[in-house]
Amino acid sequence: MKPKENKGYTAGSYDECQTPPYALEPLYPYLNIDWHIWECAVGNGVLAIALGRKGYSVVTSDKEIDFLQVKRNPGTDVILTNPPYSIKYEWLEKCYELNSPFALLMPVEMLGTAKGQRLFDKYGIEVIFMHPRVDFYMPNKGWEGSGAQFPTAWYTWKLNLPQQINFARLNKPKRSELEEYWKEALG
Repeated sequence: MKPKENKGYTAGSYDECQTPPYALEPLYPYLNIDWHIWECAVGNGVLAIALGRKGYSVVTSDKEIDFLQVKRNPGTDVILTNPPYSIKYEWLEKCYELNSPFALLMPVEMLGTAKGQRLFDKYGIEVIFMHPRVDFYMPNKGWEGSGAQFPTAWYTWKLNLPQQINFARLNKPKRSELEEYWKEALG
């Protein structure tokens, strides 16, 4: 959900949201600490900072590289990002094309769409549903928004999750703690 303005693409409002670090918690058991992670829609760097604080090696890119035109993975072990939602199907298809394990944070609705189902049926998918919903840092509201606008899930491939469908409970900060939480996450 980061802005992607190259190659004639104009970001929508949901492309500019930032993902809180607590959304990564369900993934940690499936990420090898020795892996090099590619955060290819880094935005303000929140996920990359959180991964780095946990000891992961992270390669970042965003507007300087048109992900949809990339021919190969830049020597990393896994793609982990919250892609621009306005081009989520193209992003998902590119991840499969690169043949790299991935974890993409995307709307739950993708499971019910013809485009999503076609790709999942062809290549496979593992999903981590999260409760409660992820509250994104909104570009015009910051942490003052009214909460999550829609349910999201981690769509993963080749991470060897225990089941195709998995569930995780998030440890979200209280609303009164959000300002401090985001200052630390963005700092």
